[in-house]
Amino acid sequence: MQASTNEQSSPPPLSTSAPRRDSDWRLFLRLLPYAQPYSRPLIIAGIMLIPLALSAALQPIIIGQAISFLKQEPSTYDFLEGLELTQGIDLLTLLLFLTVVVRFGLQGIQGYWVTKIGQQITADIRQDLFRHVTSLSAGFFDRTPVGKLITRLTSDVEALGDVFATGAVGVVSDLFSILVVAITMIWTNPLLGTMLLGMVIPITGLIIYFQNQYRQANYKAREELSALNANLQENIVGIGVVQIFRRESFNSQLFQTVNKRYVKAVDHTIFYDSAVSATLEWITFAAVAGVLLLGGKLVEQQQIDFGVLATFILFSQRVFDPLRQLAEKFTTIQAGFTAVERITDLMNQPIAIRDPEKPTLLPRPDTSTAIGEVKFSDVWLAYKDDEYVLQGLDFRIKPGEKVAIVGPTGAGKSSLIRLLCRLYEASRGQVLVDGVDVRNLSQTELRRHIGVILQDGFLFSGDVKSNISLGEDYSLAEIQAAARQMNVANFIEQLPQGYNTELRERGTNLSAGQKQLLAFARVAIRNPRILVLDEATASLDVGTEAMIQTALEKLLVNRTAIIIAHRLSTIRYVDRILVLKRGRLVEIGSHEELLAAGGVYASLYQLQQLGVA
Repeated sequence: MQASTNEQSSPPPLSTSAPRRDSDWRLFLRLLPYAQPYSRPLIIAGIMLIPLALSAALQPIIIGQAISFLKQEPSTYDFLEGLELTQGIDLLTLLLFLTVVVRFGLQGIQGYWVTKIGQQITADIRQDLFRHVTSLSAGFFDRTPVGKLITRLTSDVEALGDVFATGAVGVVSDLFSILVVAITMIWTNPLLGTMLLGMVIPITGLIIYFQNQYRQANYKAREELSALNANLQENIVGIGVVQIFRRESFNSQLFQTVNKRYVKAVDHTIFYDSAVSATLEWITFAAVAGVLLLGGKLVEQQQIDFGVLATFILFSQRVFDPLRQLAEKFTTIQAGFTAVERITDLMNQPIAIRDPEKPTLLPRPDTSTAIGEVKFSDVWLAYKDDEYVLQGLDFRIKPGEKVAIVGPTGAGKSSLIRLLCRLYEASRGQVLVDGVDVRNLSQTELRRHIGVILQDGFLFSGDVKSNISLGEDYSLAEIQAAARQMNVANFIEQLPQGYNTELRERGTNLSAGQKQLLAFARVAIRNPRILVLDEATASLDVGTEAMIQTALEKLLVNRTAIIIAHRLSTIRYVDRILVLKRGRLVEIGSHEELLAAGGVYASLYQLQQLGVA
């Protein structure tokens, strides 16, 4: 996949503004692919809605019939006529009991399965989101606070899971219940039924309005939660600096400002949520009052019986109970749709670094071919459009050559390494390893043959051996051999459980030097053809650095080495030195040649010597 002539453009940042105006239906369609693997149990849960709705609609009728039967009214059903009082009441009680058993029994079964499926769908979405995020380019993480990503991977995904667990099927259930109750009311008494339905329609429109307002407020609240988490994460990671410079009080005030913004945003969601509940409570009382007023006149005019009036008083509850539950579920669903928008925004972030459809393999070592050549051919890099941090780099590092890259801060040294490892794409030009453009290699193939040791070795929680193998199938004997090669075996064996010693997050139970020693072993076991050292011994004390220097010399044999150095005294014996300044290659030569030239390198070296003196 050649792209040497294409300008590199930055992907759009995560949205922090108002939500996109996608319809609820379109947002719901985005979730369907995750629900399809569980279609069968969801269909079964849907079928359960029929007996659930029928049992809910029958209960007011049965209670009304009990009143009519007691008063021997004309509206009493034929199957009750001729029965004694005890027999009729017992029969109606049995029917009412059966409807209660069916209703609550099926509700329990349905709730269990829907919640279980919702959790499985949530896990699937979280897994896809994690896989996508870890595939994004380094540039995305450079501009995105970690706290915001954590919020989208946790809080937003949980809100989305609630749509499946308690929302989607529940909405269908409530709508079906309202439909069945409405048909039953019209069949029982068209006048009273029409009156109740006439009250449902306007209140439904009001609920929809409140829900739309809630959705916008909820989006803002989640953005403020992201900012809150980002602030919290920054303070926890930087707690050492916070305490050393006594910024506890100052940072607490900054956190309080963000916290107040979040509380204010949440207050708006509470207002609209409460408005829905309060409106429904009032309309429910109004419905009961309307039934009593109109139904009382109809009873007085002997158009209906007391049993029918009692039935409709219960119907006024049954038609608004699903509506109240529907409003509560709409709150959950609107929160879920907000999460869909935010998760979709993250999923739409383009994966800038992709493997080619037909990747090339690097040439394998043999007796006639030297491996480990690195070539930059007119390479330009811009993190932002037309703001180039590397300009026209053109050089070749021969197989087995030891080259140092030096320059003032901001000269582009780390950017050059990022291009070589293909953490970024070159805006123009080509980066080649053994004659192959890195864009024509799979990322696995490229990074298998490039070993990078950074100044700060990052360790994962887990044991020592897993931090050396990093998930690959190396035997314990191979891990121990790599540790011995890098002279770190003694240090590991002195740990409480040796190679099985558990490390805390970021290896906080080891010193900086010990973490760096494990980073050397991590690279040594992979036997790379190109070794990159980014001030790799800077965090080691003098004794440890001397101990590892011998092992490092063994590791550098027959390998191409690229050394980024700030202490120029450590690179005097490399084959060549490349000097960068403002993204351009300004000098190439040996230590002695560059000193004699009296250029940038000579100035840097003299300044460091003065600092040492």
